[in-house]
Amino acid sequence: MRRLFFLLGVLQLLAAAAAVYKQWIPNTNFETASNWDKGRVPCARDVVHFEKDKVVSVFVRSPYALTDMYLPLNGEFVLAAGAGFTAFDGSWDPGCDSGGTVRFTDAEQHSWFDPTLWQDVFSSGELKPSGHMFSVDEERVPCHYDDVIFPAETSFRVNTDSSQQVIHLRSISVMGQELSTPEAWAGYLQGPSAPLQFHGNGTFQVTGTGCPDKSGCACGNAPDGPRICAALLRASGKQCPVPVCQSPLQPLGHCCGVCGATINLDFTPDFDLQKYQDRLVQELLSQPKYTGVQMAISKVHKAQTFLGIVSRSFTPLIQIVLIDDRAGAQTGTAAEQLAGDIMEDVAQHGEALGISSGKMEVATGSTFSRQRGSHTLSRITAGTVMGLLFGLMFLGGILFLYRKGKLRLPALRTPLPWDRLEDPVSPAPASDKGFDNPMFNVEPPSADPGEETPKDLQVFYLNPLYDASETET
Repeated sequence: MRRLFFLLGVLQLLAAAAAVYKQWIPNTNFETASNWDKGRVPCARDVVHFEKDKVVSVFVRSPYALTDMYLPLNGEFVLAAGAGFTAFDGSWDPGCDSGGTVRFTDAEQHSWFDPTLWQDVFSSGELKPSGHMFSVDEERVPCHYDDVIFPAETSFRVNTDSSQQVIHLRSISVMGQELSTPEAWAGYLQGPSAPLQFHGNGTFQVTGTGCPDKSGCACGNAPDGPRICAALLRASGKQCPVPVCQSPLQPLGHCCGVCGATINLDFTPDFDLQKYQDRLVQELLSQPKYTGVQMAISKVHKAQTFLGIVSRSFTPLIQIVLIDDRAGAQTGTAAEQLAGDIMEDVAQHGEALGISSGKMEVATGSTFSRQRGSHTLSRITAGTVMGLLFGLMFLGGILFLYRKGKLRLPALRTPLPWDRLEDPVSPAPASDKGFDNPMFNVEPPSADPGEETPKDLQVFYLNPLYDASETET
């Protein structure tokens, strides 16, 4: 029994280590100053105004005295213990010398797929330091196997418009209550608060299960990639910052180009993403010379291409993105050095780690982007593809010259199988009587063995093409 409890504890620790928690940042609390157009919380002499046609859920933590308040047609106040509203009695309020109209701002624009509205946290809700790791933009939004936390004692309103009909999640925590089963989530949707908190065409499906593959799972936000980038650029000035490197890299799932290095790894069924990430952090990224370098690592699906044509099939691979805090011409150089160390480690230990091949691309402040491959398998594959391309080009050139008349090919007749099955005709036996001429009916005299031919014998032949009368004059 003790062994069973120990095993269950280990499994829970592994599940906690693999789980990713993302917490929603904005709220619609009454006490949040940014939720009001005056940039402050209403005081006693103010008139509070909620737009009547706006749907809103507002959490109130404390008691308030107000001069007046206009409420929406559809909404709710979520009151903490002791919270509420009373009419202002006209007494002096030291924090409210002059009153006015204070309007609650519109919360409709807060989009689920805005990366700037999420932050990585621990299961307790405590903010997780970035440290050595970061995420590409698509993975800053909750992925299919992530846990979502809306902080306790907060209200919110989220626009769930999506290019996907269903948004998959492992769990959702609302008001301190974790909903980790389909039944629990369905029950919450039947309550009065859910329609006030979530709006849009996207619907959530809570599965309660984590990623089942030790090699990792793709985030699943690629269909909403354009939506994610639009929200990100809208928050940062509608355009990507100009990178220092001359030819920036474009990682999959990232909105803007970066300077540094990317590594794409092909893997085998023995590959373990979490163990490999821990290996890179502990043995390489934690070295003092790599201070200021950050890494993003995840499984992605890359569209296959042939001769520049993108197909509908995708290949899973492990993408590593490395960036650093170097400036000027040194931008990306530390990331490049770390990428080189990772490629060397792959060459030495790739088979034991479940890595079959890798390709590195680099873009620094002093160079154009360049790439380098590793491992025999990648070189063999590249050689095979190049050989096929050259062969097709050679055959195409021959066909072009032939059709233009610049090249003549010999006519070859291949013997057919049935030709070889026919019996060959035996040559006629040699005869001393000469040969048969179809133009004549005259047989030469017999020359039987032992009979001597007279010397004065004359033989005449009639030529049907010759008319003797034509020679007479």
